[in-house]
Amino acid sequence: MKLENHETIEQKLTKYHEFFAVEHDFSINIRPIDPHHGISYEQFIANMPTPFKMASDMSTIDQSALRSIKALSGVASQLVDFLNYQSTKIDLLIGYILSQQDDESCRYQGIEFGGGGLLFIAKQPFELAQLLEMKIFLLTENSGVYCYGEVIEVEQQADDYYHKVIFHFIREDDREVLVRTSLHQQSKQLQALTQKRNQESKE
Repeated sequence: MKLENHETIEQKLTKYHEFFAVEHDFSINIRPIDPHHGISYEQFIANMPTPFKMASDMSTIDQSALRSIKALSGVASQLVDFLNYQSTKIDLLIGYILSQQDDESCRYQGIEFGGGGLLFIAKQPFELAQLLEMKIFLLTENSGVYCYGEVIEVEQQADDYYHKVIFHFIREDDREVLVRTSLHQQSKQLQALTQKRNQESKE
């Protein structure tokens, strides 16, 4: 489905770059949305698979609980440790459930994501302004996001097509998950780079 949108490419790219984006390999399921089907935010929410609703809802609950307990004194650290332990077990279960949603027939390689959109690679190009149903799998973080996106840029490099997509419909809780995860991935990458440099300096 192509969107009737009067925004310029520059305005759409500005939306993409409103949030920090991190380079990271991940799987993504993509299906073009039928142009004969009208869409609305309510319809988007109704179409969202239950595991994706559970994943972001659990993440939001965890964050709220930890913020509340950290405001307490005394045994707060023990409670936080306990909650983190329970949260890890739930995250592993959610990660497994999400992995069952990954359909190999519509799987693509994502290479960058953030709160504003993502970048993925395909062997055949999608059309500019094409609306896509997307399932983003961030299984190293045991999380996933269901959303609709719009293709705003397509670049060919060798035999691959790089697609830049901005989010058209996404729950704010899910956007927050992507923002937190992108910052976490950046932190891990910086730590790995620091360790590598320290190792090289010792050698």
